[in-house]
Amino acid sequence: MQPTSAVPSKSIAYFVTEDWYFCSHRLALALAAQKSGYTVYVITRVASHGHVIESAGFKLIPISLSRRSKNPIEAARVIRQLVRIYRRIKPHIVHHVALKPVIYGSIATRITGVPVTVNALTGLGHVFSSTSVIARSFRPMIKRLLQYLLNNDRSVLILQNPDDVNLLVGSGTVNRDRVSLVMGSGVDTEEYSLEPESDNVPVVLLASRLLWDKGVGVFVKAASVLKKERIRARFVLVGEGDDENPGSISNSQLNTWQEQGDVELWGRRTDMPTVFAESHIVCLPTNYGEGIPKVLIEAASCGRPIVTTDAPGCREIVKDGVNGILVPIKDVGALVRAIRTLLNSPDLRSRMGHEGRELVKRKFSLSKVVSETLAVYESMIQ
Repeated sequence: MQPTSAVPSKSIAYFVTEDWYFCSHRLALALAAQKSGYTVYVITRVASHGHVIESAGFKLIPISLSRRSKNPIEAARVIRQLVRIYRRIKPHIVHHVALKPVIYGSIATRITGVPVTVNALTGLGHVFSSTSVIARSFRPMIKRLLQYLLNNDRSVLILQNPDDVNLLVGSGTVNRDRVSLVMGSGVDTEEYSLEPESDNVPVVLLASRLLWDKGVGVFVKAASVLKKERIRARFVLVGEGDDENPGSISNSQLNTWQEQGDVELWGRRTDMPTVFAESHIVCLPTNYGEGIPKVLIEAASCGRPIVTTDAPGCREIVKDGVNGILVPIKDVGALVRAIRTLLNSPDLRSRMGHEGRELVKRKFSLSKVVSETLAVYESMIQ
């Protein structure tokens, strides 16, 4: 009688551009995949979080790439790296996150014959939302490339909000049967717990990468208006610029705003539950092309009322008048009125905060998002 050979374990490779992003947005998912029997590889540019990835028991594969480069030679170099990696590790599934990894990774999986490709667009981002000449010129080419890459029976596209589904399906970019809707990256509702407001001067918080498209300039203008009214509040920016994003706000501009006294700069923070506990209102007047902003899910989980734009992704986590206020994009006056309304009504803030917490528990919890994503893997690998 022949001895039975061991059944090889399943394997999955995550390809994201930055190690910090993997840890903040995909670490819990990868841990759940590992617990479900997958050997986990993480392909990313390694900066300061490599030890976190390796200590979780994942196989870390550094890769060299630039998020900002639009050079086709650079793109070809990254794709060659991926082809070599995929041929070497032979994953059953690859999970690409964000536009460049989706494009580069999907080309590599086509070349190497990876059995299952899971692509995740966390919003449509700068290329689809920006009105710049460069973004508009790239958009038709990107749509055609996605149309070619996404429509095959061994590939699935995960989107985070119904507006993005309708846009990409309606434009013929991707077939509806190739799309799964998973609402955001999820949040641990125990880590991001409901905290009562402090009795200190109210803090209006914008926490994000500090990009023009995230509405930082609009927020500062609103803060300036409200400061001139001598309203009792502090306006705080948490985060830092992004040198590889063309919409990044310079340090000199940030310092000028702080010197003018309208906003405070708290820098990049890793203790966001504490930051939310110190805040009273969370604001994100974005026009970026979001999926569902993770910072808004976290804020709602902590019981903070939200002011954000009536835009795809944002309107999924904020129900106008229920757990926050939606304002038109780039409308400083509407933003001022919304913030003023909440600053003048602690009871309204409390009611909206509790409604947001309940919404997160129903629709955006980490356990829900993880289980739905694992179900996508299993449906494709069978």
